[in-house]
Amino acid sequence: MAVIALWLLLLCGIGLFGVITHRFPWMVIIVCALFAAAASGLLQQRRWGWALALSAAFLSLCYGTYMVFRFHQAQLIVMVVVNLIFFLYLVRPEVLERLR
Repeated sequence: MAVIALWLLLLCGIGLFGVITHRFPWMVIIVCALFAAAASGLLQQRRWGWALALSAAFLSLCYGTYMVFRFHQAQLIVMVVVNLIFFLYLVRPEVLERLR
């Protein structure tokens, strides 16, 4: 789960860098805050951290898939695959048992 938290922090950093360089709108800061909160909760093995991380992985997966098919940005396939792997890992029963 630490790797997933690091991935979420990396996505948070990329989003913040995009806001600072004016490539992303300022509303991305809210998404970055949710990514950071999910990473923190996941590292503490909290149930709410798991829920936020699950939703963050799913939303990143959907966003990456949209960008690949709509704008033909093939480099985002890596992000889509990584988020899919993390999403499938987080829904495993063993992970849920660890958080109870």
